Amino acid sequence: MTAGGTHGLRSEVCRDGAEFGRLGERWTSLYGRCSTATPFQSHSWLHSWWLSYGRPGALRVVLVRREDGELVAAAPLMRAWRPLPVLSQLGGTITDFTDVLLDDACPEAAPLLARALAEVARGAVIDLREVRPGAAAERIHACWRGPRRRLADSLCLELPAVPMDVLLERIPTGKAQQRVRAKLRKLDALGIDERVVTGEEVPAALERLLTLHQRQWLGRRVTVEHTSDRFAQHLARAVRPMVERGDAMVTEFRLAGDVVAADLTLMSPRLAGGYLYGADPVLRARKIDVATLLLRHGARQTSESGRVTLSLLRGNEPYKRHWRPESVPNQRLMMSRRSTAPLLWLLAGAAGARRWAARQARERAWVGRVVGRVRGRTNGGGG
Repeated sequence: MTAGGTHGLRSEVCRDGAEFGRLGERWTSLYGRCSTATPFQSHSWLHSWWLSYGRPGALRVVLVRREDGELVAAAPLMRAWRPLPVLSQLGGTITDFTDVLLDDACPEAAPLLARALAEVARGAVIDLREVRPGAAAERIHACWRGPRRRLADSLCLELPAVPMDVLLERIPTGKAQQRVRAKLRKLDALGIDERVVTGEEVPAALERLLTLHQRQWLGRRVTVEHTSDRFAQHLARAVRPMVERGDAMVTEFRLAGDVVAADLTLMSPRLAGGYLYGADPVLRARKIDVATLLLRHGARQTSESGRVTLSLLRGNEPYKRHWRPESVPNQRLMMSRRSTAPLLWLLAGAAGARRWAARQARERAWVGRVVGRVRGRTNGGGG
């Protein structure tokens, strides 16, 4: 579909995966002109994700071009029909931040992309998950002319991009700081070498990373998708070109010549975030704090590169809270035409109910842990 626009711009919809693949060069140019973009909006990440996870006939990539073909806006979407008809963003659950792309120098792109999305959304709700505050998608939501909703989505934690010595000052007590310094001294004494791999080394390094990741979580709860073949194939396609363009970094940590840990960090001009890591269980057996090892490396790389934010990405794990990070909740932006407003209210209501149920479950689990600790202390004191 191609539609006329204003200011010499036109919109169209890409429904073909091969055509989406051929957009790489122009997409990458637009990505570089969208200051809010994260690596999850790079063409390498999204096209590779589509090859691994896409469904035939579902692709709906909405584009806005100048007369010369240059892209000034892009919304990478796919259509789903169950349980309700929606247009959701490419990237799925393995993507921490989703967004559209808007050329910073083209203010006309946002309203035209919004109108093009309204045409594509006939009979469906646009459901944009995991939108980071300040994302370009907020501009689409702001100028949307039909029903819309904004809900909370996953919680992300962020630290300032400063060296490790400065991060240590965020720890509230002197004793806690001393414990971390002791962990750092142990790492230094052990003599672990860090090495950032080159683009041509990425495929073999990713295989080692995924092997270490599986060994690390053997016998424990793990994100099952991270152990799947399609996830491995996605990373194998996506990460090397991202490394070569500076959108990703793979680091290996060696002890006596052996790779004992590996880390994949994704990077944009403003932000860097550790996406996936693997560690040999021998480190845990030797009481090596892998989280401290990775954080020190990430803090140094991020601060030296001039970025502003070291993101701990999605998740509220206790080891992240240790550093007193800022809580930055993602958003869920929903939009529809007036004719499909009932679908939007139904979807938003169901989403709200699920979040309430999840919150209640977390609170019950927290109360259970507190009661268990109290009972344990009481039983110990009376023994």
